[in-house]
Order: sequence, then structure tokens, then C-alpha cells
Amino acid sequence: MRTTPVVSAVSSPEKEREQLDLFRALPGDMAPRDAQDLMAYPFFSLAKSHRTVPIDFRSGGVTVRVEGTHEHGIATIWDADVLIWAASQIVEARDAGIMPSRRMQATPYEILRFIGRGTSLRDYLRLKAALDRLQSTTVATSIRERTGRRLHRFSWINEWKECADARGQPLGLELILPDWFYAGVLDEALVLTIDPAYFKLTGGIERWLYRLVRKHGGRQRNGWQFDFRYLHRKSGSLAKPYDFACDLRALVARQSLPGYVLSIERRPREPEILVFRPVPFAARG
Repeated sequence: MRTTPVVSAVSSPEKEREQLDLFRALPGDMAPRDAQDLMAYPFFSLAKSHRTVPIDFRSGGVTVRVEGTHEHGIATIWDADVLIWAASQIVEARDAGIMPSRRMQATPYEILRFIGRGTSLRDYLRLKAALDRLQSTTVATSIRERTGRRLHRFSWINEWKECADARGQPLGLELILPDWFYAGVLDEALVLTIDPAYFKLTGGIERWLYRLVRKHGGRQRNGWQFDFRYLHRKSGSLAKPYDFACDLRALVARQSLPGYVLSIERRPREPEILVFRPVPFAARG
């Protein structure tokens, strides 16, 4: 009786890892870069508290649906700093003529220093928690799809692991980025340099607003403007409209967004309008 040989199957994550070249993070200082798609739409929770309520944004032909697990919750806008680090590495390597890869290796120290965090054990554990949220958060979006009916589904990190040599000495972290994110970063038109002071912003709405302002306002002389109701909807925030508006007014009073001046226009029987203009280079200290 003829028997069929049993072929051991390689699991999908292992197969993906084998097919990707390993890109070792580049040393030295570099300008932080952000992906424009991530700056323009509500992909992250703006609260530090555990959020499991999905983000569901639809406007025109754009759909963004973000879900998190009960264990980890949705990735936060602070977790997204890891993706800014990754985008900066990819762009820096590409510009230097070095082939980047979706499979990246770095030490926690390198990542934490780049995103302006401390390097204590507590900071390291927080980084691991951020990686868990990025890996467990699922996204479905029509952005960059040719028709609004088709959705691209992915997690912010396909997988990540802690590495060690044969003697058990730590070698750092290894992570694999999703193709959707990686392709967007490799496209020069879809990446913007951001101010390093961004990492010092402590509020979720504050961070989200800077990214939105940087994406839409850029360096346009007359800046840009949005009404409060649209900003609330586009933020994906769970805050009540009244509380969200109070937060925006407080940000205007503080003027804490690096490189921009905020103001509010009020018109009879219409929503308040947030106006932002770039600070002239001569006026920057």
C-alpha cells in the first residue's frame, strides 16, 4: 500500500519572516517622519485609558474601522510613536541608498531615546505594552484602495519578539510591519517631517491636532481651518462634543503646538472654527 509522505507545514508568520530580509536600525540622530495617512484620519485612541469601543469613521469614499481586543485595547496615539520611529528609519535608509525592510531589529534603548522617553525598566515595560497593542489592534480601511468598496485589513505590527543570542544575551527587539504601512512610507509623497517637539506633547487631542495641522496646514501662508463639529468627528474621540470643544479652546489658549499659531473664529448661529497658521521662521526661537 502506497503512503503519501507527510510534509511539515511552516506556519504563516515563520514563512513571512524567512522571506523578508532583516533590516538593522540605523544609528545616529535623524529627523522624525510621519505617514500622512495616519496624520489625516482617526487610527488611534486619544485616551491613555483602556479603550475597546471601535473607531468607525466614514467620509465620502473613505472608511476607517479600528478595533482592539479586551485584553490590550486599541493602540493609542502614544503607541503610534513606534510607527514614527519605524517610518523615520525606513526613509533614512532609503535616502542613504540602503535597502530597508518590513522586518526590523533594534534595541529598546534606541527606540525609546528616539521618541523622547526614558530608558528605565518601567519605560521598557511600557514599550512592550505598546507593541502588544499595536500588534493586537486591527484596522480595516479603504484608503489607497482604488474603490471605496474594498477594504484593506491589517494590524499595525504583524508580529514582534524579543531576541537573544545562543548564550541568552539580549539582542533587542524584532518586529514585522504590515505591507500597507510600509508601502505608504516608501512613497515620498505620503511622508512628512514632523517637529521633534511633538514627542513632548502630553495630551491625546493635542498630539492628534498637531498631526492634523501638520498634514493639512503644512507651510501654507494662510494656514487652514476646520469647524469644531468636523474636528470632533474626525478625531474619533469618545469625549462629548462640549468637552472636546473645551479642550480645543484650552489648546488655543496655551499655543502649545510647535510651529503653529491657533485661533478661533466665531460666527452667529454657526459652529466655532479653529484656524491654524504656520509661525514665520523668523519668529521661531
